[in-house]
Amino acid sequence: MIFIRYENWRSYLKQFPVTSALIVVNIVMFIILAMNGGSTNGETLLRFGAVLKWEPFVEQTWRLVSAMFLHIGFEHLLFNMFALFVFAPPLERILGHVRYALLYVLSGIVGNAFSVYASEWGTLMAGASSAIYGLYGAYLFIAIFHRQALDEASRKTLYIILGLGVVQSFLMTNISWSAHLGGLAAGFILFAAMRWIHRR
Repeated sequence: MIFIRYENWRSYLKQFPVTSALIVVNIVMFIILAMNGGSTNGETLLRFGAVLKWEPFVEQTWRLVSAMFLHIGFEHLLFNMFALFVFAPPLERILGHVRYALLYVLSGIVGNAFSVYASEWGTLMAGASSAIYGLYGAYLFIAIFHRQALDEASRKTLYIILGLGVVQSFLMTNISWSAHLGGLAAGFILFAAMRWIHRR
């Protein structure tokens, strides 16, 4: 089971520096939000880089990146950081630090962009979910085309998480299904492209 973490903190930081840095940045940004009006305050979120589908903010493409590091409420942060902490390390080991970071950021950008396209005007969006679903997309590619690379328990865990995540995305109004599915598709395609380039 590749999703069980056995490392101590020192070993985790040394082996997975990109994942560790992502977690730290997200936590730091949450603290900054809390000190400047709160993480559920729309004006605060917008000031620090959340995506808003409204003029002129919708044209500020840098928000597609900054929104990945902002979370609306503590539960939102906790859930995403737990997912990042548990599920990201094996992929950082497989891809290497640079390609893993590239996959994460590009998946987040594509997921957020698709969310902007699919959402209604006036929608405020933030969170690391689009990027995290990009990681799930990479795992899905592995599970489908390289089954031998994942043990059965890991494949089942992945399918359960994706199944529950997709259903929840459509059932809950405060979750962006478009960010999740956009990130998932981006991660799947990007991982496939990275493998092709690496083979070439």
